[in-house]
Amino acid sequence: MNTQTQALTRRADFPGMLNASGQPWHYLDTAATAQKPLAVIKAMSRALGGDYATVHRGVYSRSAEMTLGYEAARRRTAQFIGGQEDEIVFTRGATEAINLVAQTWGMANLKAGDRVLLSVLEHHSNIVPWQLLRERTGIEIDVCLLTADGQIDLDAAEAMLTPAHKLIALAHVSNVLGSTLDVRRAADLAHSVGALLLIDGCQAAARIKVDVAALDCDFYVFSAHKLYGPTGIGALWARAELLDAMPPWQGGGSMIDRVTFEKTTWAPAPQRFEAGTPAIAESIALHAAIDYVEAVGLDAIHAHEAALVRQLRGELGRINSVRLFGPEDSAGIVSFALDGVHPHDLGTILDEENVAIRAGHHCAQPLMDHLGVPATARASFGLYSDESDIAALLAGIERTQRIFG
Repeated sequence: MNTQTQALTRRADFPGMLNASGQPWHYLDTAATAQKPLAVIKAMSRALGGDYATVHRGVYSRSAEMTLGYEAARRRTAQFIGGQEDEIVFTRGATEAINLVAQTWGMANLKAGDRVLLSVLEHHSNIVPWQLLRERTGIEIDVCLLTADGQIDLDAAEAMLTPAHKLIALAHVSNVLGSTLDVRRAADLAHSVGALLLIDGCQAAARIKVDVAALDCDFYVFSAHKLYGPTGIGALWARAELLDAMPPWQGGGSMIDRVTFEKTTWAPAPQRFEAGTPAIAESIALHAAIDYVEAVGLDAIHAHEAALVRQLRGELGRINSVRLFGPEDSAGIVSFALDGVHPHDLGTILDEENVAIRAGHHCAQPLMDHLGVPATARASFGLYSDESDIAALLAGIERTQRIFG
């Protein structure tokens, strides 16, 4: 192991990287959810313990302190992706964030005959909300194909776009192929026909520096649990003028200005979109996760994962019975298939070898249809991954081949 990799992995910070017997666990499913560093665990424990109180309501000092912490998390999240504090809406995750856009901006601005452009590789969370909107409004959905190496084909997208397109919604990094979108070009294409651009940043935020101003997108969403933070919280960033014009999605406490039985008026954005008691402890832990990731450095994380991807793809490429998917420079993710072995069987045998991968359709069934497979095996790296994980995976694949003859 080289010095840079050894310094970056910081496994001791992650109690989840050990199995029940205290042995190292070869966790290669970070694209599904990242393990949590002690800094995040401790921050959430404090928020649920000695620091705990409600936010935005109490006049007592602990409530005021927790409110400051909650809003500091919003400010930190905005800084992390290059946005402004009043442009961040906390959600339960990226799925809810996309649904929020579809059911607020979409319902208010899209009508029968308008078109939305997606790509073949989108996660179901960036497909189904637009299908639900189609059922309610009569919009049309177009699908952009991929290049031979699994990139979203922006040349094809450019040829497809018309003034009828009002929104393009694409993944920044594919959760299956690890391919990375040229977001700025996608934004230029969208804006050239008067459309807006929504980016699903779930797989990008933990490994690529995001600057929404430089990317020139209109909506950006991500989830904390893929960013070494807790489940149950994510963020929607949207341009301030878009948020200001969007109607509320859910009704309840916190999102109101004044309520009477005759009429209710709404709080300004982003509070207008955060009905009810928010994810208080989760927001504090998200703040801690962002601090942790930035202390390590996104450039360092990306370089570390890229080196592991190159090594694993090189090793798998020498096995005749392995089919690799996606580009050579995939971002932290390697999907593959082993001839004659269903990914679920491979995943089960690897589990016996103390190796955890994802096996299935990865909530991307249209992409599986495009690839002509029912499922793939997926190894995905995090900042705690190292060469020992690759060695364990390869040993498990060799054992699987022996079992299946």
